[in-house]
Amino acid sequence: MVWGRSRCPACGQVLAWYDLVPVASYLVLRGKCRYCKEKISPRYLAVEILTGTIFIVIFWYFGMTPSLFKYLFLGAILIAAAFIDLEHYIIPDQLLLVGLLGGVVLGQIAGDVGILSSLIGSVAAGGFLLAVAVASKGGMGMGDVKLAAVSGLYLGWPSMVLALFFATVSGGIVAALLLIFGVKGRKDAIPFGPFLAAGTLAAVLWGMPVIEWYKNFILF
Repeated sequence: MVWGRSRCPACGQVLAWYDLVPVASYLVLRGKCRYCKEKISPRYLAVEILTGTIFIVIFWYFGMTPSLFKYLFLGAILIAAAFIDLEHYIIPDQLLLVGLLGGVVLGQIAGDVGILSSLIGSVAAGGFLLAVAVASKGGMGMGDVKLAAVSGLYLGWPSMVLALFFATVSGGIVAALLLIFGVKGRKDAIPFGPFLAAGTLAAVLWGMPVIEWYKNFILF
């Protein structure tokens, strides 16, 4: 996260800067390492395209404001957490620590979410998933609990509640489909990190309009 150079996953060769230009390098090298000619997983290309797309959407939504940098940073953390969890079924503590520090510093700079709201969002989200983890006896990983707590710092209350709602609904639908089509069994693990990341990003972009609509609907 802090030091070291990118290397080819096959031969271990340190990669030059021109091997790491997002999307362009992958296409120019035709999805192969320049040095050992081994194929590079298309996952790298997918992550680069997804990251660029999400960054463009966040910029379009927030414009050149202090909040922009806060949510770009969060987006990068969530993308990394989602794909690591999807492949390895873990969310590294080092990544979460970087996200925590970014949330504290950038949250103060942006000033769009109050300190009390951030703390409530973090404790409520982390506490809810912790309760789920305890009740399910390990069905929910502690990495998910920590990621929810970190995300709550950025979104605050009540936006983080909506993020958990989005994550739970989408995760439930996908899990049901995987079971129906026999891709996963009842005892197979399904990483929750990608759904939590997607739900958090959805709440960042559409959380407040949905919350306002809900308030007006209830009052009406």
